Amino acid sequence: MYSSDQPRESPLESRIALITGASAGIGQQCALHFAQLGAKLILNARREPNLAQLAKQLDDQYPTTDGSPRAVFVAGDAADQSTIDEMMVSTALLNPQAGPQEQNSPDIVLVNAGRGLNGSVMTSDTTQWEEMVRTNLIGAARLIRSAGHALSALQESRNWPDKPADLVVLGSTVGRHISPFSSMYGSTKFAVNSLAEAARRELGPKGVRVSLIEPGIVKSEFQQVAGYDQGKFGDLMDSISPVLSPMDIARTIGFIISQPAGMHISDVVIRSTRQEYP
Repeated sequence: MYSSDQPRESPLESRIALITGASAGIGQQCALHFAQLGAKLILNARREPNLAQLAKQLDDQYPTTDGSPRAVFVAGDAADQSTIDEMMVSTALLNPQAGPQEQNSPDIVLVNAGRGLNGSVMTSDTTQWEEMVRTNLIGAARLIRSAGHALSALQESRNWPDKPADLVVLGSTVGRHISPFSSMYGSTKFAVNSLAEAARRELGPKGVRVSLIEPGIVKSEFQQVAGYDQGKFGDLMDSISPVLSPMDIARTIGFIISQPAGMHISDVVIRSTRQEYP
């Protein structure tokens, strides 16, 4: 019987999470929350100073018992295969005592890096289409592929279902409930949603959980970077407030990946209570 004076292992103790787009917003809050739950982190984004600051914060706030880093970072474009390869092998820096297979793979991969674009297929800036598709779709597909191979091999090497392996993909409500006002961005998330479901069907039998997270409107720097009209978008957020925060999404993902290996929460749509569309 459990006694309250016995130490309890943190939900993500001994697990390693790779997070793209970790320098701000949902990715940053996931890093903070996962560390709080006991995980070690591999952080990726383009902005190296932000990553260095976050990694130091995690090391200081959540020191490990074995003296290894709580977090390491790989700055670079998450859509580049070379960056993805470097992220995947960074596990060895966090888990030096593990065997070769576990050193070669994290067991949580969060496919989060992405960007928005204001406007529809009729009104959006066509000069930004290719870069957005490359980041949101091609980059996500490359990471899903690399993580899928690594996580499958990891599960084959250990006694499943003793330990879970998670591939978490950030979609969007506009990838499911099509909006004419952000149809170019929505089209990339529609594709990502499809990739996640297909990967779930392919990797689930191998012991790898693939979860699709589809947030509604989340207040972050995302809207400004995407070029949304801050006045109009501010009015929209006011009309449905309180809107979601990045930590709302992080807590949800933390719950999903903390479940026993034989339980899989595969698809979650998250909206603020008053957001009726999309």
